[in-house]
Amino acid sequence: MPFSPTRIAMALLLTLVSGCNRSIEPTQVETESSENKTQVAKPATDPTHVQEQTEQSADLAIQRLEYRHALDGQLLAPTLVAPAPNTLQTRKRVGALHPPMPIPIHPGPVLPKLIMPPILTYPTDQENYLPSSSNPVQQVSTAPVSTFSIDVDTGSYSNSRRMLKMGQLPPSDAVREEAFINYFDYQYRAPTSTDVPFNVHSEIAPAPWDHHRQLLKIGIKGFEVDKAQLKAANLVFLLDVSGSMNAPDKLPLLKKSLTMLTKQLGRDDSVAIVVYAGAAGMVLDATAGNDHLAIINALDKLSAGGSTNGGQGIELAYQIAQKQFIQGGINRVILATDGDFNVGMQSIDKLKQLVAAKRKTGIALTTLGFGQGNYNDGLMEQLANIGNGQHAYIDTIQEARKVLVDELSSSMQIIAKDVKIQVEFNPKWVAEYRLIGYQNRLLAAEDFNNDQVDAAELGAGHTVTALYEITLANSTAKQIDDLRYQASAPKATEPKTTEHDETELAFVKLRYKQPDTDQSLMVQQAISASSRIDTLESASQDFQFAAAVAGFAQLLKGAKYTGQWQYQACIELAQANKGADPFGYRSEFIQLVQNAATLQ
Repeated sequence: MPFSPTRIAMALLLTLVSGCNRSIEPTQVETESSENKTQVAKPATDPTHVQEQTEQSADLAIQRLEYRHALDGQLLAPTLVAPAPNTLQTRKRVGALHPPMPIPIHPGPVLPKLIMPPILTYPTDQENYLPSSSNPVQQVSTAPVSTFSIDVDTGSYSNSRRMLKMGQLPPSDAVREEAFINYFDYQYRAPTSTDVPFNVHSEIAPAPWDHHRQLLKIGIKGFEVDKAQLKAANLVFLLDVSGSMNAPDKLPLLKKSLTMLTKQLGRDDSVAIVVYAGAAGMVLDATAGNDHLAIINALDKLSAGGSTNGGQGIELAYQIAQKQFIQGGINRVILATDGDFNVGMQSIDKLKQLVAAKRKTGIALTTLGFGQGNYNDGLMEQLANIGNGQHAYIDTIQEARKVLVDELSSSMQIIAKDVKIQVEFNPKWVAEYRLIGYQNRLLAAEDFNNDQVDAAELGAGHTVTALYEITLANSTAKQIDDLRYQASAPKATEPKTTEHDETELAFVKLRYKQPDTDQSLMVQQAISASSRIDTLESASQDFQFAAAVAGFAQLLKGAKYTGQWQYQACIELAQANKGADPFGYRSEFIQLVQNAATLQ
């Protein structure tokens, strides 16, 4: 092979690298035979031999490069591989110690693009709420009378609280103003006798969100009954154990909640447990209320799975309640579910008809809502209203204690049924009014005296509050224009002016029935115009706190009537009037308003 300077330079470079490799392996070199040492040392004094050896080493290095490039299948920058000084030494060194792997300095092959898995999405929110918009302003000259049924449901407040704590504003339809107001207890004076089972209270002061308006607060307080004096209870727990209840805030919380209720029961009480999923069944026959262990063990064994046959479950629960009926006692089915009725009775109307029919036999229906995502608030509230019961939403174990332990008397024992309120406004003093809340409890004026028209029940010790926003007759900020022709129209007879016209702002009537009768009784009370308080700050703490709660509910519903009033003003009003707060509910309310303020 011809001699060339390039080959000599390449060989010298490779020889130098090889020498470096040998210099860092003294132990290996020393172990070689003396014969090999002689063979390596001899050519050092022979220039011809050095030239031949150098050319052979260069040829070997180039052949190795060409071979590696052929394997790659492409012309790349050379990879340096240092040859041994001679064939014998190379064989011995390879056998004794593997040479270092060559380090490629060319780019690696281009890999195909990775296909990422699709991003998982969760189902769209399927919670159901009945359409609910704020009540409109009414003109006293054309509609002087307002009639509605009381309502003691609080589920809307605790459900909205759940959403606010999760960092989201509740839908407008999820907010029922009366549920917000009635979630809190107010210090109304209780009656001392069941002859008239409740007292009526009223207070008038300026509205916090509009100094042109006044707030009329009407409150009733039911006769209080100690837990030890509660009537014997025949309870049937109707529990949803379908697959939709398989979540920590559903069946597990349900079992803990009813365990708390069970511990309040005594030997005169009775409990049966009916469950429903794909089919309905009884897991515990009627058991004495003081057999807490048997009831709690039956609850502990429940697990979720299957579809929801709610209609069939309710039918079975009512059958058992009728069989165990306690004359003169508390007879109640307690339905605990997320309200996801997806199979069973084909018509919700038929379900409502069943509940209404059983109500007439003396068996009430209470609904306890659990969970999120598919919660059916609309149906749960409707069933409770029709079934003469209460609807509550259980979002925490603390709420379970409030509803099923602290308020057990008012939740279970009825002291008055079919309670209706009718307010007549005096046009001499009031030009306009607006009832805050109670949208699905409104009644026609003639329904007030019709004992066949159903209304809600009042439990022992319960408080119910209603707020009217009113515009005084002498106000310059009326929201509805005066009628053009009514004032000048001739009247057949001129009505007599009475003392009532001069002194009464409004007249309140309440109609109710005793729990064991179907004949209604009436309580009435005049509201004096002179009782109006000039400044909001001079009103009672309960009045101002209730006004803050009503304002907050209206803000969540879209603030149609609250003008420029903001969350911060609501916070300040509530903080200044928190008053006695033994359970922390009012402090929690202030935190919820603060949450809403950050989410707006």
